[in-house]
Amino acid sequence: MRLDTKDEIYSAMVVYGFLSYNNGYVSIPNKELMDRFSDMVRQKPDFGYMNRLAAESGKMLAATKAADTETMVEILERVHNTESPLIRYSNEAELSKVITFVYLQAREYYDIRLEDRSGTGYVDYIFYPYKKEDDGIIIELKVDGTANSALQQIKDRRYVQNFDGRLGEEPKCTGRILAVGIEYNMKDESKRHECKVEVLRE
Repeated sequence: MRLDTKDEIYSAMVVYGFLSYNNGYVSIPNKELMDRFSDMVRQKPDFGYMNRLAAESGKMLAATKAADTETMVEILERVHNTESPLIRYSNEAELSKVITFVYLQAREYYDIRLEDRSGTGYVDYIFYPYKKEDDGIIIELKVDGTANSALQQIKDRRYVQNFDGRLGEEPKCTGRILAVGIEYNMKDESKRHECKVEVLRE
């Protein structure tokens, strides 16, 4: 079976149980299916478009670790411009969906949690490395804010504490902790994004 268009791919994902539908949104319902899907799109050339997306997501993770914000912005804008309907382009939920796409391959190396209780608030995305010596990553999104304000929120609300584990537990990460602020200004007609990466802990 060849899967060359997005409609064909999404239809196949529904048939094979990769997608669930709720309140107008489709999603991959659990981590096990996300991991299986991630493996499949890298191994099956017939998945064309999704295979290329997975490859781009590998570049996004590498750029994040290298604090290459220029490459991060380029990938974000390309995916946001091609995957998001204009009517929902400026919605923070839509930006969150784009983040899921661009960090698809990161699921091979990280337990990725959304809206996880952390410090004194809820972090948008937190990446717990399967190998503790790898980098831990915290991502905060802002629409009509700034990437710097996203970084400040990460620090003010002490999201980094989650990597230390609970009292009596071993730390979840012994490597660097990276704070990532991602911003999109819906009033900017050029549809520009901004990314900032800061090392919170060496």
